Amino acid sequence: MFFQSIMNYFSSDLAIDLGTANTLVYVKGRGVIINEPSVVAVKKDSKGGKKVLAVGKEAKEMVGRTPGNIEAIKPLKDGVIADFEVNERMLRYFIKKSKGKHSIFKPRIIIAVPHGITQVEKKAVKESAIDAGARDVYLVEEPMAAAIGSGLPVQDAVGSMVVDIGGGTTEVAIISLGGIVHSVSVRVGGNKMDASIAGYIKKKYSVLIGEGTAEKIKIEYGNVYSAEEMEQANIAIKGIDLITGVPTSIDISTEEIREALKDPINIIVASVKDALEQTPPELASDIVGSGIMLTGGGSLSRGLDQLLKKETGLPVVVYEDALFAVVRGVGMILDNIDLLSEVTME
Repeated sequence: MFFQSIMNYFSSDLAIDLGTANTLVYVKGRGVIINEPSVVAVKKDSKGGKKVLAVGKEAKEMVGRTPGNIEAIKPLKDGVIADFEVNERMLRYFIKKSKGKHSIFKPRIIIAVPHGITQVEKKAVKESAIDAGARDVYLVEEPMAAAIGSGLPVQDAVGSMVVDIGGGTTEVAIISLGGIVHSVSVRVGGNKMDASIAGYIKKKYSVLIGEGTAEKIKIEYGNVYSAEEMEQANIAIKGIDLITGVPTSIDISTEEIREALKDPINIIVASVKDALEQTPPELASDIVGSGIMLTGGGSLSRGLDQLLKKETGLPVVVYEDALFAVVRGVGMILDNIDLLSEVTME
């Protein structure tokens, strides 16, 4: 027991929201200290080896701008590890960056993962964290972490509903008495929205735009429901003309952006309706009063709360710090040993 307390003092235990788009790290006693893109820039040698050049913000700046032997890799796809080796290197970088001045021992790490991941995917996440320098690894489901982080009464005998829209997945969950009663997980999130915008422009205008441009369009001009003054504007977009092969600029309306976002948004709305249909009557009556909590970067899409309110007839609240709900939730679990034993996955 004494040795365990010494280890805890001389290690920086971490809670990590390992997201498809961004990785956020909470350090016990220090709060959230890292919020960087989940991107690694690597240089390939003639033997196929990979040398890491940059991680996070610096690596994201290289996306779409690298020569042939340098590649900007996103090691997670749809919320799960797609490139084990690169993910391990990314985690190692963030763990090293998070170390405190007293850190001697390897840290305990809690990682938020999508509700619907398989046993193989769980094993991959744990092994990747162990290889990156973790002492012990615990997994927590993202919707549970989001619910805790946004202040929902997850341990009470009442029903709470959270919709966490990340870069790769949307997690919808009905929670009561510290457990997930019913959930729906779809591999649609902010990245699919970006891809839909790029795909729409490519199909209609034969113009190719980068993912960074598509993301910027979504953030600055995307509106999935309400008609505001800015919706009537035209936006100048630069890209590559696929017919001539030269750079070009086109004007599209904000109404077209809404049309481009329709498919991924409809999938998210359908997942919410599906979860509500499967909710036990007693818990459904609780949700009628408390409503739906939206978290995650995707929940910041303009008009999404209004659209869900119209489609479900329920109150909808966007958590004030939506991007940080999951990492704050796993951070609160890290600080509460009793809660850790209740909500971690096998």
